[in-house]
Amino acid sequence: MKIENKLVSIITPSYNSEKFISETINSIINQTYTNWELLITDDCSKDNTINIVKSFQKNDSRIKLFILKSNGGAGLARNNSIRNAKGRYIAFCDSDDQWKIDKIEKQLSFMDRHSLKFTYSSYDVVDEFGSFKSVTDAPETISYNMMLNNNYVGCLTAIYDRKLLGNLYMNEIRKRQDWALWLNIMKILKTTKGMSESLAIYRVRSNSISTNKVEMLKYNYQIYNIVLGYNHLLSFFLIINYIFQYLIKKIKKQH
Repeated sequence: MKIENKLVSIITPSYNSEKFISETINSIINQTYTNWELLITDDCSKDNTINIVKSFQKNDSRIKLFILKSNGGAGLARNNSIRNAKGRYIAFCDSDDQWKIDKIEKQLSFMDRHSLKFTYSSYDVVDEFGSFKSVTDAPETISYNMMLNNNYVGCLTAIYDRKLLGNLYMNEIRKRQDWALWLNIMKILKTTKGMSESLAIYRVRSNSISTNKVEMLKYNYQIYNIVLGYNHLLSFFLIINYIFQYLIKKIKKQH
């Protein structure tokens, strides 16, 4: 069975994304791998996002648009797209991020070569204006225990094989839903591999969760306590360990 024959369903939530969504869509249209569908679920945008998506739809039937009746957050929007997906592979790209031109082609080949059900890659980090800041390197392998300490999988790089893993959805908490999904996948797989090559471009925005570390820790605690069901003591211990691992990573970067 050839990889080229497999449909890839790309899951994109959007909310007030008029500044960046054209770049996102173009990066997908320009993929060397062409057997894909882009499922954009809009979470009640108040700007021109919907009209921009509709203008792309006129020229490309692979682009599907869904509009939620009420604002429910990125997890709910992603899940709506997953429910409507027809592809064997589920991939993720948020409405302010971009893919490099051969992302799908290289990543599916990597999955096929190593018989993987779930994989990820390194990615570039840019600021709001598109200026390069750094590269986030993906570890060669990850395990469930590693993922408890830190989310090593950039959402814009993740692909899973739903024929082998089944239909998997994100938790509908407001933040960190992607990490919760990767943890659930890693409970099943135990370990998996990622690509060291950077295949995507992540945009850091001034109002993003990643820019507010205290807020991020609050949602991390919810992952441990609510999503994974760990008691308060263990959840608190994991938060302390998370901070410790984060500080080690920062120190290593400075050297």
